[in-house]
Amino acid sequence: MLNFIVDFYCAKAHLVIELDGGQHFEPEHQQKDAARDNALEARSLCVLRFDNRQVLMEMESVMAVIDEVVEERLGNSP
Repeated sequence: MLNFIVDFYCAKAHLVIELDGGQHFEPEHQQKDAARDNALEARSLCVLRFDNRQVLMEMESVMAVIDEVVEERLGNSP
């Protein structure tokens, strides 16, 4: 059992979305994030990470990536 709180989770697509602040660019946080991602992926979850700047400045691109991954994971790809 994992004891993680994720930012967003879509059970149907087995998708975790993490929104990262600036501290996540520090080596210590990158190591912790990689370990979390590996543990989640070992349970067949897909983890997408976006930094806060991407969400604020490139929302359409972020949403396009999420949409593409959801469609892939649900088998709705053309």
